Amino acid sequence: MKHVCSALTLFVLILPSHGVGQEKAESPEWQTLFNGRDLSGWHLQRERGQHGTGGHWGVTDDGVLFGEQGPPGSGNGGFLLTDETYAEFELEVSLRPDWGPDSGVFLRTDELGGGWQVYVDHHDHGNVGHIRLETKPYSVPFRPWGFSRIDPALPALEMAVDARTKTWPEGVYEETCSQEEWLKVWKTDDWNRLRIRCTGGELPVIETWVNDLKVCKFNAASTTHPQFDTEKAEAVTQPTGSIGLQVHGGKNWRAGDRVYWRDLRIRRLGE
Repeated sequence: MKHVCSALTLFVLILPSHGVGQEKAESPEWQTLFNGRDLSGWHLQRERGQHGTGGHWGVTDDGVLFGEQGPPGSGNGGFLLTDETYAEFELEVSLRPDWGPDSGVFLRTDELGGGWQVYVDHHDHGNVGHIRLETKPYSVPFRPWGFSRIDPALPALEMAVDARTKTWPEGVYEETCSQEEWLKVWKTDDWNRLRIRCTGGELPVIETWVNDLKVCKFNAASTTHPQFDTEKAEAVTQPTGSIGLQVHGGKNWRAGDRVYWRDLRIRRLGE
């Protein structure tokens, strides 16, 4: 769109917003996070964390960012982190995970890879789009349900309820989509668009969308999750930090499996 005339560009910018990837793509507020050539603007975590030293990250010949364990299948994972830090923001990424990897998009992340996670767990009993707090020594999952691939040779997924939700009262999420709604929009073995909005202070409000479906709205200050303690959460989180892409550590990530990312962009809010 670089060669669109200025009059048309102005017309596009003043239109009201109707969703992800439309006229706001022209907004100067958006910052591209990945240039499609190299890892400029990113770095591996600077300290060893619970998943390893960082994993292996690179760019394919067609300009796609990928993450895998390093060396592949070794169990060594970790995080690729943005050099810049962000407090309140809206983030958009396209992702295509292989079947099997356990990954995630982390918000307000520190150099160990701790922070608020948006699940990208594309495996049996996995989830994409809900929230987890993953910061040692205090971690809490907020996954209401997942999915399973009964036959790994087939693309069809089936939904599976997470047994841990049996003790959940109303109000763990302010909003959450149904299993059926999520399954209807998710494109297995293809590119999917994830949108994340993070606002608020030490205890954030995190909203997510997958392919324009509102997956959830999580309010850390008011969630009724029976295992969540706001004081402990405040002690291990920070109000600003990097955006992190995860390669999970451990032997469940098979050699050769990757998670692919492209079209990453962000805009700051509240500034």
